[in-house]
Amino acid sequence: MQLFKTPNFDFIRWRWHALALSVIVIAAGMFLIATRGLQKGVDFEGGTSVILKFNEPPDHDRITSALGGDAVVQQYGQAENRDVAIRVRRTGEESGGNLSSEVERIIGTLKAANVGTFDEQPLKTNVVGPVVGEQLRRQGIWATVLAMAGILIYIGLRFQFSFAAGAIVATLHDLLVCLAFLAFFRYDMTLNVVAGLLTITGYSVNDTIVIFDRVRENMRGMRRDNLTNIVNRAVNQTLSRTVITAGTTTLSVLALYLFGGEVLEGFAFTMLVGIISGTYSTVFIASALAILLQGRKPLKGQMAGASSATAPAAAATGSTRPSKRTKVS
Repeated sequence: MQLFKTPNFDFIRWRWHALALSVIVIAAGMFLIATRGLQKGVDFEGGTSVILKFNEPPDHDRITSALGGDAVVQQYGQAENRDVAIRVRRTGEESGGNLSSEVERIIGTLKAANVGTFDEQPLKTNVVGPVVGEQLRRQGIWATVLAMAGILIYIGLRFQFSFAAGAIVATLHDLLVCLAFLAFFRYDMTLNVVAGLLTITGYSVNDTIVIFDRVRENMRGMRRDNLTNIVNRAVNQTLSRTVITAGTTTLSVLALYLFGGEVLEGFAFTMLVGIISGTYSTVFIASALAILLQGRKPLKGQMAGASSATAPAAAATGSTRPSKRTKVS
């Protein structure tokens, strides 16, 4: 299916504007994370999370006051359901195997404080000790690092260094943009969010490889052309595929975000930001960096002197006679 018959947009022309926009977004996100911190969920920080159903609209301020300053009290689901998610950083004794005792303490404290009537059987509980939380955090970091290393090796073997570096930087760009938006909208860093980040990593790289494959195919018929034109043509040739893939995936993830409930909201939000960022970085970031790093060096299978970002004047005029001041070996 072709959405565009013969697209000929000059995407590479806007690469510096795109890079500047990315730097602004990432810098703002990193500033927020450095000053305010990235909220970690129970999975990584450790603690106790419990969801209670109240019989009347709950007073969040009274619940927070009853449990202490470190408690996080939020609405869970639709307001008419009167469900409340409560999270505290405390757990029971991890070594004694009685981690769930904190759940009983929360329920007892709320009953004693008379914050309202609620079902004493929680809808959901989640208890993670500090040792397990630290282990999950470490495993999440290693999973991301190893995924990036595998991508670098794969693209380095399939293409060449400038393309591999462009794809890796574009993937890092997507991860940093996702983290920035998680900080902007105050989403917790959970295992679901890490799963979303790893999914975006694969999605972004797949999109980039499609364009890089087309670049390699175009080199056979554009041996004397410069890399900028080759890459720009490849982006235009795959534009319909990119728009259809990104559009259908976005609609699916948007449905998950709107109707998947609180549990999947962080995952779906990460995917939404990542799909948009991944499509954007494939077109602008990866391609621009590949051109920048390649410089005037010829691509594999291309004639020397043909791959520079600016074609030589001799190629533009069709003249092949060397200049008098040029030493010909």
